[in-house]
Amino acid sequence: MVFSSLSFLFFFLPITLAVNFILPKKARNYWLLIASLVFYAWGAHSFVIVMIISIAMNYVLARLIVWGKQADKSLAFQRTFLVLALIGNLGILFYNKYMNFFTEQLSRIFGDSVVVTNIILPIGISFFTFQAISYVVDVYRGDAAVQKNPFYLGLYISFFPQLIAGPIVRYRTIADQITDRSVTLEKFAVGVRRFCIGFAMKVLIANQMSIIADAAFGLSGNPASLSVGFAWLGALAYSLQIFFDFAGYSSMAIGLGKMFGFDFLENFNFPYISKTVTEFWRRWHMSLGQWFRDYVYIPLGGSRVDKKYKLVRNLFIVWVLTGVWHGANWTFIAWGLGYFVLLTIEKLTNLPKRKMVLGVRILYQIFTLLCVMVGWVVFRSDGIRDAFRYMGSMLGRTGNVLIDNNAIRYANDYKILIVIAVVCCTPALVKLQSWLEKKLHAEAAVNFVFNILILGLLVISVSYLVMGGNNPFIYFNF
Repeated sequence: MVFSSLSFLFFFLPITLAVNFILPKKARNYWLLIASLVFYAWGAHSFVIVMIISIAMNYVLARLIVWGKQADKSLAFQRTFLVLALIGNLGILFYNKYMNFFTEQLSRIFGDSVVVTNIILPIGISFFTFQAISYVVDVYRGDAAVQKNPFYLGLYISFFPQLIAGPIVRYRTIADQITDRSVTLEKFAVGVRRFCIGFAMKVLIANQMSIIADAAFGLSGNPASLSVGFAWLGALAYSLQIFFDFAGYSSMAIGLGKMFGFDFLENFNFPYISKTVTEFWRRWHMSLGQWFRDYVYIPLGGSRVDKKYKLVRNLFIVWVLTGVWHGANWTFIAWGLGYFVLLTIEKLTNLPKRKMVLGVRILYQIFTLLCVMVGWVVFRSDGIRDAFRYMGSMLGRTGNVLIDNNAIRYANDYKILIVIAVVCCTPALVKLQSWLEKKLHAEAAVNFVFNILILGLLVISVSYLVMGGNNPFIYFNF
């Protein structure tokens, strides 16, 4: 089940909300746990068993870590259970997400003596596994109190708003909310508004951009038929698609969380206005970046190391893992390594320098956006060869023409939507609302108008769903 579906919007969500508010507060966590497992099982079927195993394993091992502390056991004794938790969680993730890729690579080396597995990927496994790891690590560090109620821990790991595609929620940020939270009418309204905005981002922009991107990348196998103009248009469309798809899901998740009384941290902060690659990764998928920073980069020494080669090592490890986290394909590893190179250059050279003239800083910002866009080409491609073919078409190196009918037709059909999407990638609308509130001295009236517009977008989005079309979330695959 996806948020941008009629079954979720008119069946699952209303029933879950209604029952949640009818029940006494003490029973709501149990109801939300049941609803979350049903939500996951709706589309993942038997994979819900994997999640239940994860919940049980992390509950037991975290309790054993705390028992070791209370019994004054040695640090090595406590660390044993932490290591077991890491092995267990990463083992579940490796088997379900990477075993097919691993056996395929071995088969290429050793031939038919290696049986290639065909394991179906449980959706959202990377997200709930990382949440489980952060819980156990925080308990071990003493940054979070152990959860004594296994059903409450189950709710944290499986809570349906952020279950499938994030944001990655730290246990310590919502531990108190699990046991004590409230929903005011104002908070519920804010949640509905955030959900509607995310819903429109997904259905009205991401889904439409996918039509252009799929058409362009579908020609990567025959690069001579992909004109330079259409290759760039496809890369732009995919850059917009993946942002509005993922940011839209995160916005819906944050909105849903507020409807049930939870406050999740933001996951995106207008990443395409970034002036550097480093800034881009402070604004894009912030929960993942913060996770790697706190659980990998800083424990390795971060940037506060005595030798530059250690900094390079730390960046290399983090970005290889970031690439691998996204999927079992060489393209994701290449994508991660590309960012490793760019970020290492920025770290070692301190580019762009503050004393640079304005024109040079603007050029570097354009360079940053081009790097991001080329990165998405690698990310979207089925293989390294396809990525190089596509980039060759972008540069006119495949015997292709500059402009063809595809480029003209898609650009003409979607020009207004592309302009709207580009504007929405910036804080322009947020600043417009703030300016109008100050200019007109009528915050309530401006809010009312914007709320009406948002509800109108919801109605239009629902009409698009009724008509059908491409709808799955990109990050369901990760």
